[in-house]
Amino acid sequence: MELDQLRTLAAVTDTGSFELAAEALTITPSAVSQRIKALEAQLGRGVLIRARPCRPTQSGEVLLRLARRMLLLEAEALTELGQPDVGPTQITIVVNSDSLATWALPALTAVAQDHDVLLDIRREDQGLSTALLRDGTAMAAVTSVAQAVPGCRVRRLGAMRYHPMATAEFIERWFGDGVTPAALAAAPVIIFDRDDNLQDQWLRTRTHKRLDPPRHYVPESTSYVAAVRLGLGWGLVPTDQHSDDLIELVPDEVVEVPLFWQQWKLASPVLDALADALAYACP
Repeated sequence: MELDQLRTLAAVTDTGSFELAAEALTITPSAVSQRIKALEAQLGRGVLIRARPCRPTQSGEVLLRLARRMLLLEAEALTELGQPDVGPTQITIVVNSDSLATWALPALTAVAQDHDVLLDIRREDQGLSTALLRDGTAMAAVTSVAQAVPGCRVRRLGAMRYHPMATAEFIERWFGDGVTPAALAAAPVIIFDRDDNLQDQWLRTRTHKRLDPPRHYVPESTSYVAAVRLGLGWGLVPTDQHSDDLIELVPDEVVEVPLFWQQWKLASPVLDALADALAYACP
């Protein structure tokens, strides 16, 4: 396989079309098509689903991971050799919203500035982030999944700690007789999004029942905490986002979510620097 073919596969996947990939690579759409057809002929199988947007087949995902590895190594080698007009290296990583809003962004910024890196940060739930590693979209991820994705290595970072909290007025209204199963079933709860099951896990642990309280959905970390502070409902608030106007429903009760760094098995100074910085910064 030629590097230009793999570069073209990555461009079509990133842009979603042959035409936009041609613009990004400064070649013609016909040349893009010829490279992809040559790659498919060599492998004897399709690598792209020609839809809107184009997306890789299962075989294409394997090659996409290879393409991104090779392109990263090429960029780092050219930078080390001092080649002119190489430009910054682009790194695609996945980070969950709460980590971005609290501890991760300063560490990522420091590495980006020190290593002349452009970060393409994809925000995804910590339990779902490995999907972007598997399909070749991301090179690394902050995730709650401890088992290594094929082709990746894992490093323990630390843990996010959450506390069930609400305003004093909310607690007085809904939990005047205590934080009972009946009260938890009736009091509105704030959920991050429909993939978020953290509050439901805490409810089952607390009550040993499957409760289905009224739900508000607020899919952004800072806005989520703001909604709790406004009294929209109770929610699990990260330790670093506590404020004086919030009270714990149950004093000193903490939900811990272990976090791991998964990155490609690749001798990459940039990825290694990101791993070190995040491990140092994670609570």
